[in-house]
Amino acid sequence: MSPARRCSRTACGRSAVATLTYVYADQTAVLGPLATYAEPHAYDLCEAHSERLSAPRGWEVLRLARDTKERGPSGDDLLALADAVREAARPLPPPAPITLATEGGREVARRGHLRVLTTDNS
Repeated sequence: MSPARRCSRTACGRSAVATLTYVYADQTAVLGPLATYAEPHAYDLCEAHSERLSAPRGWEVLRLARDTKERGPSGDDLLALADAVREAARPLPPPAPITLATEGGREVARRGHLRVLTTDNS
């Protein structure tokens, strides 16, 4: 498990709870829930810094609602995990038998999609 991400503000060691991104074309600062992954052009902010956020003059701040309750794995996540465990526990199918081929005298054996060829000109 990776360590919690920290606030991007200098000298702040608190855990990040929100991610700030800028939409320069719209002159908008977007503050939303903490992004799944740290992005190079986004800023992770702690609770205190996200509440005090201000944007440059003439810019709009768009605050997206954060889900404050802690989320665990969803039902879909748990079902996917159970399916993966079941798949890993299945026994492997028996290997395909090796069969000899007689066509043209060049192919001498086959296993699955692989063929063994001979170079003799018989």
